[in-house]
Amino acid sequence: MAWDEWEQLKTEAVTRQQGGETHMQLNQLPADPGGGPTSVPSQTGDLKVTQHDLAKIGSHAHTLYTQLWDRARLSNTGVDSAAGDLTQQGFALGSGLQYVSNKWDVQLNSLLDACAHISNHMQVTKKIHAGDETYILRQMSSIDTLDAGFDERVGGPGDHNPIYGSSDKPKKN
Repeated sequence: MAWDEWEQLKTEAVTRQQGGETHMQLNQLPADPGGGPTSVPSQTGDLKVTQHDLAKIGSHAHTLYTQLWDRARLSNTGVDSAAGDLTQQGFALGSGLQYVSNKWDVQLNSLLDACAHISNHMQVTKKIHAGDETYILRQMSSIDTLDAGFDERVGGPGDHNPIYGSSDKPKKN
């Protein structure tokens, strides 16, 4: 907003106040058409995670872990020995290099731990998700069987319910 525009708005406000007009303005956001707490999942979409998605995330985390382990560790290089040599020769750079090397190791280990945690978590989640899916399917199929057995609308009154098998048994007189 430019200075002139600000001055004009202030002048208009003073003019309205001197005219005796009293106004109140409430600022608010327009009504949210969706995404709020009243949204229905069928309208916004349900969360869907497939085994393939979980495996892919875990695989990428494991690959990152392996690459960091192979390429980012300073213990394979001569950084620590160089820092020691520089310190022995009286250079302040030696202690600075050792400090940076130590910080690098701490941060790298933290990142490696996070990658390992993600990879392991995705493997466990995949197994749990598969087990839950199997359990739900078993429960739902047994509920369907029970519902069919108790459904009196399967046939006419007195007719045998086919869920229990055939009724070819001879009747006793």
